[in-house]
Amino acid sequence: MWRCATFFGAPAELFALWTLIALNIQQSEQCQIPTSSGKIIGHQASSRLAVMEFLGIPFARTPTGELRFAPPAAFEDEGVINATTFVRSFKHHPGTWSCPYVASNATIAYPNKTTNFDRIVGKFLGQGGVIGEDCLTLNIWSKHATSSLRSTDPGKAVMVFFYGGRFAIGGTNNSFYNGQYLADSEDVVVVTINYRTNIFGFPGAPGEIQNVGLLDQRLALEWVRTNIAEFTGDPARITIFGQSAGGVSVDYHSFAFADDPIAAGLISHSGTALSFIPNTAELVARYWRNATVAVGCANGNGDESDEEIMQCMRGKNFSDILAAGAQPTVDNITVFANYAALSNAGKFAKLPYLLGSLDNEAGFYRIRGFTAGLNLTDSQWSIFNSEAFTCATSQTASFRVRAEVPIWRYRYFGDWNNLRLYNCCPGSGAYHGSDLEMVFGTAEDVSGIANGIREERVSKTMRRAWGAFAKDPRAGLNGLGWPEYGSHTSRDTLVRLAFEDDEDVSFINPDVYDAPCAALGGSVASAQGAF
Repeated sequence: MWRCATFFGAPAELFALWTLIALNIQQSEQCQIPTSSGKIIGHQASSRLAVMEFLGIPFARTPTGELRFAPPAAFEDEGVINATTFVRSFKHHPGTWSCPYVASNATIAYPNKTTNFDRIVGKFLGQGGVIGEDCLTLNIWSKHATSSLRSTDPGKAVMVFFYGGRFAIGGTNNSFYNGQYLADSEDVVVVTINYRTNIFGFPGAPGEIQNVGLLDQRLALEWVRTNIAEFTGDPARITIFGQSAGGVSVDYHSFAFADDPIAAGLISHSGTALSFIPNTAELVARYWRNATVAVGCANGNGDESDEEIMQCMRGKNFSDILAAGAQPTVDNITVFANYAALSNAGKFAKLPYLLGSLDNEAGFYRIRGFTAGLNLTDSQWSIFNSEAFTCATSQTASFRVRAEVPIWRYRYFGDWNNLRLYNCCPGSGAYHGSDLEMVFGTAEDVSGIANGIREERVSKTMRRAWGAFAKDPRAGLNGLGWPEYGSHTSRDTLVRLAFEDDEDVSFINPDVYDAPCAALGGSVASAQGAF
């Protein structure tokens, strides 16, 4: 445990002196937190001084050379890491914030967009970040109430976040999910992790281990289990949560590691294992071959061996390879071909699960459709909403209920002035990703505009609920009056968040929103590529 001084609520005239003392203490031996990655030095969070943040902690070795396209290798060291910035940097090469991805930097000329559109969409898509392969790091936020913590103090609940981005983009240096506000208000330990995406995380190379981006997530969870007690966390109370592809990853984890999930609870925002069909090995092998030809590592005639091609690909500059895209591949180890059948057989970790979707997920995807020249009708967008989000979430929840797993399901309706993307026809509404700022408490940081009164109240309500679940996944939400989904005592077990002006939280029969699902028959055809 750390022995660092933290000062908050102090008289203004003493703050400067205490800050100087704190800075001196932070460089002392007492503030070097021992971990398997070395001794970690953090600092106070910028907006919540009671919270210490530790940024850019390496959990895996740099995945270059023989480790490119390969499973991650644990980072172990006894040195000192100054974890005060997202950038992991060394003497001989620049540091990076995120693993390689291609972010859109173009301003989108979307009709009727708000003045906040470019700022919010840019942040959500990770525009302007520093990328590179020296990226397998994690970040920790933890609040402590005294200047000295005793080893007998009980550990706090831990919340580990997986970002989304279609398994193609993403990184942790993003104001959408800065952990300081959640850690402060709920007194939980918040962790966000970097993992490889696109061809670097899901290469599809024949004969190689697949889905190494998911293995990055797993190794990070193992690091958390091993080290989080040093940051006041309880390794027996880890909840993993994620949004979009990150939500899918959370559910994937429950199948791939059913016997040792590490987690005590699961939370998925807008994505489960039933949300889309993963690629076949044959399809991703074709993608891999196309990529190798494009960068000059193969001629397309099959003249080179798989080993020769791999060695060539490992020698290329990462920017030359980056244009190739990829998604999770069925290997029946980390990703499976038929999650409905596995779910029906109950072959998942029997962990409490909080999961949900947004009322107008398509509000964001309409922007992507616009940039791609895809003009769908409102009815088609409604089907997209149902297939990818409402119905997939409903099916996942129902399978878990059948296995007698505690489940809570929500639907989010928030539409706030400072987060709105466009006003017409229809407006952006509760669009994909817009619940993240509520749970992390980051809406003002994202938008640059202060929250409205009700918006702030809803954010506090959601942070409290997510924190209650993490602290006690089996009963924490019962204490807030949230009914377990599919309970026999009432059909009104779907939690509506921010539905009406005077209803921050309300409960309704899920059939109100699930009615189209029977006719769709489990299809996710229109959702392919959404995540």
